[in-house]
Amino acid sequence: MNRVFNFSAGPTVLPISVLEKAQSELVEYGNSGMSVMEMSHRSADYKAIIDKTTTDLRDIMNISDEYEVLFLQGGASTQFAMVPLNLLKTGGEVDLIHTGAWTKRAIAEIKKYGKVNIIASSEDKNYTYLPSWDKNDFSKNAAYFHIATNNTIYGTRFTTLPDTGQVPLVGDMSSNILSEVYDVNKFGIIYAGAQKNMGPSGVTVVIIRKDLIGHAMDITPTMLDYKTHADKGSMYNTPPTYGIYMCGLVYQWVSEQGGVKEVQKMNEAKAKLLYDFLDESTLFSGTVTKKDRSLMNVPFVTGNEEIDARFVKEAKEVGLVNLKGHRSVGGMRASMYNALPYEGTKALVDFMKQFESVNK
Repeated sequence: MNRVFNFSAGPTVLPISVLEKAQSELVEYGNSGMSVMEMSHRSADYKAIIDKTTTDLRDIMNISDEYEVLFLQGGASTQFAMVPLNLLKTGGEVDLIHTGAWTKRAIAEIKKYGKVNIIASSEDKNYTYLPSWDKNDFSKNAAYFHIATNNTIYGTRFTTLPDTGQVPLVGDMSSNILSEVYDVNKFGIIYAGAQKNMGPSGVTVVIIRKDLIGHAMDITPTMLDYKTHADKGSMYNTPPTYGIYMCGLVYQWVSEQGGVKEVQKMNEAKAKLLYDFLDESTLFSGTVTKKDRSLMNVPFVTGNEEIDARFVKEAKEVGLVNLKGHRSVGGMRASMYNALPYEGTKALVDFMKQFESVNK
């Protein structure tokens, strides 16, 4: 086996032990006589899988009984429409802090159903920082307040959450769920695509406060109504069964590491190693304001596109893959999700030091 260190922004690296466990159960799960991929989602065997997966996510995120946990399809992008369809009354308004491509997409969807109040934006500097906000600008009548807790493309994150009072805070947590401890009770809704920190692509997790369910607009399609899925335990139609099973294995892995608190410590150590080097480097530099740096996604550049391209090519040759930066930022981006081991970040930094020594 010749595994590389995968710095992809998603889909991305999964824990080896999770992959090996899935491999061992691929042909036959338990004593079922079949693969999870072959099971009816109505079967007792599969109900036990999804029930345990739900319980394990509740445990590691400390999710209270006031919230429903839903396993849906359509990616986080579907949530850009699903949230306003369920929370926003026709002609209502939403507060939002605009921090990049994903909030831009959310804005476009919200505008189809109501008004968006952009409380703060970092668009003026290509989203390289987290904008400050003035609570006096918050709308008392907003249906909800939307943020992306971590910005995959630009490498920023919220280190302090806005205090929205009685207005439900909605967090797109796609790229940093389970990477650091959050108080779920501060949110009305948390949603996240699985393909960065939870499992393979195809599953979207929605954690929603129960009192926010059941208020969808009349125009809401059945499949985009949270109540549809909450009433049926995510089983209204066939869910992404194998992806949910994989998420369950990842939740068990997080628990085995000591929980999200311990995973956060590992992520902070990886991020510190790379950021410390970037701050000292004479060739590479980070693109994000220091106080707003993501633990998960680290964009960096040399300032020379030819050198950037050579770095990505040579890094791949030594098993450091998917380092090319997003076109919006250029340069490189190292995505260091939970399952990327510390040794992966160290290998990257060691290679960067060597590359710098011959490209001064």
